[in-house]
Amino acid sequence: MRRISEAFARCRDQGRAALVAYLAAGDPDLETTANLARAVAEGGADVLELGIPFSDPLADGSIIQAAYTRALEGGVTVKRIIEAMPRIAGESGLPLVLMTALNPVLAYGPTAFCRDAAAAGAAGLLVPDLLPEDSGPLREAAAAAGLDTVYLGAPDTSDERLAAAAVLSTGFFYLISRRGVTGPQAGVGDALDALVARARRYCRVPIAVGFGVTDSEDARRVAEVADGVIVGSAFIEAAAEALATARGAGESTASAMSSGADAVRERTEQLMDGIRQARTAVREAKR
Repeated sequence: MRRISEAFARCRDQGRAALVAYLAAGDPDLETTANLARAVAEGGADVLELGIPFSDPLADGSIIQAAYTRALEGGVTVKRIIEAMPRIAGESGLPLVLMTALNPVLAYGPTAFCRDAAAAGAAGLLVPDLLPEDSGPLREAAAAAGLDTVYLGAPDTSDERLAAAAVLSTGFFYLISRRGVTGPQAGVGDALDALVARARRYCRVPIAVGFGVTDSEDARRVAEVADGVIVGSAFIEAAAEALATARGAGESTASAMSSGADAVRERTEQLMDGIRQARTAVREAKR
């Protein structure tokens, strides 16, 4: 249960925020997911968040919803994802956090899910629709399997609920930057500094901020105040566009997959540039 905290500690020692890269498992297939996992790692990402596709996502915008649809239409299942995870984790070499709705976990069986996910290479678990006060059994199963548990907070989360979620988080705390759904529509919000400061009153683990981080400027903005920057839709969109373009040009499957990986690697490098600029900006501000 130290792989995630060690990744954040390494970034802290380097004087920068961590980049948490989100990918939708099985979009459009698990072979592509493994290649994209390697691409984000090569681009500089520090933690990999792997989303299990679900037919009724709660807070995902159109980009991630489309990715889930492609994956489900391609026949991806929880069992197939877990079977592919050793390769995905191995290709990236990054701590892997599974993000899933509660229903797939219940259908699989919480104890079996945590056991099999950990055996397949997962380091942590994030279940957005599971309330902290209802999470005891799953949290215990995760801890028994050696999985960190990540909880969420949002701008409209009360102090009481924010404290409850923060106290239970291990690995890191996922702070949603703004109201709404994932994607680039509205950026990271104007009250980021105050939001992170409020969360720090309760958090004993690193705070990573997601929702609306699209480009290097967004990443820089978040990295100036948070310990981690979470990016998902930007990677999924870059890969989908590159794959579609390559296939439209009549390229082979292998060539199209390579194009998708190249696009994601380039996007990762751009985001890392923004994160490193934040380190410089903070250092300059302290002079």
